[in-house]
Amino acid sequence: LTFEQAAAVPESAVVALQGLCDKGKIQPGQKVLINGASGGVGSYAVQIAKSFGAEVMAVCSTRNTDMVRSIGADYVIDYTQEDFTQNGQQYDLILAVGGNRGIAEYKRALAPKGIYVMVGGSSAAQMFQAMLLGPLHSRNGGKQMGSMMAQPNQKDLATVKELVDAGKVVPVIDKQYPLSEVPDAIRYLEAGRAQGKIVINLVNQESATVH
Repeated sequence: LTFEQAAAVPESAVVALQGLCDKGKIQPGQKVLINGASGGVGSYAVQIAKSFGAEVMAVCSTRNTDMVRSIGADYVIDYTQEDFTQNGQQYDLILAVGGNRGIAEYKRALAPKGIYVMVGGSSAAQMFQAMLLGPLHSRNGGKQMGSMMAQPNQKDLATVKELVDAGKVVPVIDKQYPLSEVPDAIRYLEAGRAQGKIVINLVNQESATVH
């Protein structure tokens, strides 16, 4: 990897891995839906889910559909054209890393013993619903719903490294900024339109991600 690619991997890829594996208990052959599939965590989640043998449905906006297909999504749902909570489909695992949907909507899209995991997003309401209402919803009907706080550790980082070395995970970098343009990078990130990661190039050629 280049310095820029390496800088874009650790945090987001580990979050995606833990959401899918530790909390989501992903299994081969499952139908997995990733809401927010074109962002930093989402782009890794698509690839990691595919590496575990899942059938991946990716939710993103129109401008990101080609990119999400290029990293391995089996099906792409353009949320400006289709509501994944209303199309009658149900999923074994839903990873919510973006969007602003209520927990009851996610529950409707879950298979009878499905698992919903909220790992990020800009909606405070979605976060609080997952944390506070998720355990209540989980008591009724066999569906598990909740949120996850990532726990960085060497073991998961080593797993990510193996996936990268095997070519099963490739960093997606939208833009690179010099250190002097960090404010512009943050504004672009906060606009919510980044595909994959944004990288800051430091003067000494080392890199750090904006996240």
